[in-house]
Amino acid sequence: MSSLKQTPLTCSGHTRPVVFLSFSDVTPFGYFLISACKDGKPMLRQGDTGDWIGTFEGHKGAVWGAALNRDATKAATGAADFTAKVWCAVNGEELKTFQHKHIVKCVDFSHDGDYLLTGSQEKILRIFDLEKTDAEPRMFSGHTAFIKNALFTHDGRQIVSAADDKTVRIWDVNSCSEVRKLEFPSVPTSLDLSQDGKIIIVTHGNTTAFWDAEKFEKIKEYESPSPINTACLHPDKSIFITGGENFIMYKFNYETGEELEAFKGHFGPIHCVRFSPDGEVYASGSEDGTLRLWQTTVGKTYGLWKCVLPDEILNNNADSTPLKPEA
Repeated sequence: MSSLKQTPLTCSGHTRPVVFLSFSDVTPFGYFLISACKDGKPMLRQGDTGDWIGTFEGHKGAVWGAALNRDATKAATGAADFTAKVWCAVNGEELKTFQHKHIVKCVDFSHDGDYLLTGSQEKILRIFDLEKTDAEPRMFSGHTAFIKNALFTHDGRQIVSAADDKTVRIWDVNSCSEVRKLEFPSVPTSLDLSQDGKIIIVTHGNTTAFWDAEKFEKIKEYESPSPINTACLHPDKSIFITGGENFIMYKFNYETGEELEAFKGHFGPIHCVRFSPDGEVYASGSEDGTLRLWQTTVGKTYGLWKCVLPDEILNNNADSTPLKPEA
């Protein structure tokens, strides 16, 4: 395990639990991070530093889901006010509101940014055409309990959803039909795709499971010492991170499942973790109302993390010299 001390950046501003996070791709202006929070005010930040850029104001209830399109020009949010909203991520302007009949728990942009996927407590998935926003959405029904999360596959031909009915389901976008149902012994707590779109990551109970996104076969799974709420696989698939009920951020070797790091920084259960698109940092959101940025390689100069001692001393004392974020 690493002997260097992890010093996360704490991003304050929210007043309620932070329940979901999403990064953009790397753009000419860097990359960006959006947070969904029960305070109803999703926030946009610079992804590598956590610097606040703006708050999207307009929801009248807790925001449960948030997403950025790949070039960070648009944001989407889903909330307890029974709406999903699309925003201009450049100036914060609300572009469109899509009315639902129940709480919207998740949103996702298609890889090309032309469509918006929503999942709600109606147990229904919808796909809206962002070029024809007044057209009726495509609808997908089959889940028998509240939908927790849903994602587009990279080719846009399928969507993947997880629900309280202890299933993850794969759907064909064109026919609006269910292709496959994966059953789990407990309710899936999170759903994610690897950066290349080839692996589905599902957490349930104390388990983090990895599934082939084309064959829908389980690749491997690992048990954790406490209930897991969220997990994310590094872009190069060397490591994965998890967070859960015991307030601790874990890093594991993906091939072996060996625990590499365990850091306590939050003061409440961790609801969401995500790697940045370059894999240099990961973000976490918690019941404590904060989101934090952590270094993937502890002790590396990156973003706001700077050496506090000369390089030659650092090299001679690698085990005892942490790097600290700038004040």
